[in-house]
Amino acid sequence: MTRTGIVAIVVGGLIVALGLAFFVSPLASSSPDGLEKVATNEGFIETAEDHDLADSPLAGYGVEGVGDESLGTGLSGIIGVAITGGIALVLFGIVHARRPRSEDDHDARSPATAG
Repeated sequence: MTRTGIVAIVVGGLIVALGLAFFVSPLASSSPDGLEKVATNEGFIETAEDHDLADSPLAGYGVEGVGDESLGTGLSGIIGVAITGGIALVLFGIVHARRPRSEDDHDARSPATAG
């Protein structure tokens, strides 16, 4: 696969992920997740405590300061996808840079063989 094809797939996938994060995440169920449901059914939900990041700007699948809950959820999804995609691209770049080059790659990139 060509480098252009790989870039097109990555950019296309990122656009789809951002669209899904913004438009679909506000439609997620507001019902308790599996662990909360079990805790409620078994009667120990009262012992639950907020985690250390409960006051962070993106806590609770929202964005602090955004009054519209659906907009805040969509924005938090976009921020999450952007952070995850950024980390993935940095890691991919590090792995790609450390990959040993073959002689064929070197010859294909050499200006002496280009013209």
